[in-house]
Amino acid sequence: MTTHWISTFLDAHAAELNAARNTQLAYGRDLSDFEAYLTAKGSDLAKANKEEIEAYLTGLEAAGLARATRARRLSSIKQFYRFAYEDGLRADNPADLIKGPGRDKSLPKTLSEAEVDHLLTAAETHGRSPGDRLRNAAMMQLLYATGMRVSELVTLPVAAARGDPALLLIRGKGDKERMVPLSPPARAALAAWLDHRDAEEARKGAETGTPPSRFLFPSRGKSGHMTRARFYLLVKDIAVAAGVSPAKVTPHTLRHAFATHLLAGGADLRSIQTLLGHADISTTEIYTHILDERLKSLVLDHHPLAREENG
Repeated sequence: MTTHWISTFLDAHAAELNAARNTQLAYGRDLSDFEAYLTAKGSDLAKANKEEIEAYLTGLEAAGLARATRARRLSSIKQFYRFAYEDGLRADNPADLIKGPGRDKSLPKTLSEAEVDHLLTAAETHGRSPGDRLRNAAMMQLLYATGMRVSELVTLPVAAARGDPALLLIRGKGDKERMVPLSPPARAALAAWLDHRDAEEARKGAETGTPPSRFLFPSRGKSGHMTRARFYLLVKDIAVAAGVSPAKVTPHTLRHAFATHLLAGGADLRSIQTLLGHADISTTEIYTHILDERLKSLVLDHHPLAREENG
């Protein structure tokens, strides 16, 4: 029986690499989908061969899954079978020689400084109540000031915001911690929200006897904090209010804007890598390509000889 192989792999992976919960969930989904495919074909994880894995990947491409998604699925399968082989569950590794589709070469979307200014201004006035507006302003200011991942933002403990910090401690992927500086507007927005939040938590506690939330952005939902999905929709609403196309605005776009604007302002890649929490500087180097594209467009749009050529 191989039904327990996936859970055994995930437990070992979490223990050895201290992988983030979201990463573990993604591996679990990928491997469960592959296992379901094998079951439908009359096979299983113990018997699967190279040809069956390649057929599965071909089916994903035919179904229209993005290249990045297919690459991640293969990565999950490769890591799983490497574990199965090294742990003696299988005598071979059928995924060892399979090459992936690579990743899409498209550059991540980013925003201009003017667009970010519009978003930050709109966040201050968008919301059903004064408390909502204070929260929205604080979340948007923190996201742009620090380049945090959305999961890092919504799970921030309130303890990290105490004492008007000039630096914010962020717990990122794999439970790795990093310090990022806060801009004056972000500190002001954070302080204003914290005052309101603490007063609301004290009021609720007096009425219901419940202890105060440990999260900076609490919610009544199961997680105890605002969810990523809720914040994603909130950012879209703020984009509409700001007059910025919501199609180009996501929480991750603001992370890209943070890095791109720092690089354009003269920051070095190593510093940006540290601030973003990238394990590999090659991930950070994508922002040099964004800047190169912007400079190219600047020349083509504004250089007199380029205008003559295009005319």
